[in-house]
Amino acid sequence: MAVKIKYIVVREGQEKMAFASKKDADAYDKMLDLAEVLNQWLQQGPVSLADEQGEELAMWMAENKDVLNTLLKNGKLPLTTDARTDEAPAADADPQNKQDEVSRKPRRVA
Repeated sequence: MAVKIKYIVVREGQEKMAFASKKDADAYDKMLDLAEVLNQWLQQGPVSLADEQGEELAMWMAENKDVLNTLLKNGKLPLTTDARTDEAPAADADPQNKQDEVSRKPRRVA
């Protein structure tokens, strides 16, 4: 019999994600905190967003906080693979490979 330890992030009584390490669970919990604050901030903005859109945008911003931080500091997008995935594929690129790359990105658990 094997014993496994799981660290589960729970929000409002719902399990959001399970991790093998406390460090990863804490980082995810911190990201959820940031997404919540970003969503509140976005609601105060001049653009009306549906609740679901605001939550999705806030989560995306929290997931990409390093890119956002670099953008705010330098005024430029960093040259990372994450920043380049939004660009149009090259003419010789296989569109199926691009779709596979996008579908492999981690998704949050609702």
